[in-house]
Amino acid sequence: MNSLILSTSSRYLLVLLQLFSMFLLLRGHNEPGGGFAGGLVVAAAYALYFIANGVTEARRVFRFEPLTVEVAGLGVALVSTLPSILGGMEFMRSVWFNTGISVIGKVGAPLLFDIGVYLLVLGITLKIVFSLAGEDEV
Repeated sequence: MNSLILSTSSRYLLVLLQLFSMFLLLRGHNEPGGGFAGGLVVAAAYALYFIANGVTEARRVFRFEPLTVEVAGLGVALVSTLPSILGGMEFMRSVWFNTGISVIGKVGAPLLFDIGVYLLVLGITLKIVFSLAGEDEV
């Protein structure tokens, strides 16, 4: 099944959904969203791209091995615990740093943890999608 409309629109939707997932990731502390929701949205974008263009093209566009993204997500989530441990506080206590840049404001360990969750969800979901396509082994 080759749909020219789906194939063409999936390229634009991939970019739009990636931007929306970043919005969800950055919004997620006091409002609905965060790493999990953002990771699911971007994984759904790649799944749509895979459906429209095939798994080989989706893998080429994604560029990374899903397992590598999973491991990176776990690593980032673990690193997010270090500021509280090194500061002598409870495990995973929120630690915030003022960047001095008015547009960015404060950046904290919860954002780092959300980025780790984002990468973990993206990697796991794409691993499942590519496995179901028969192009990857679980």
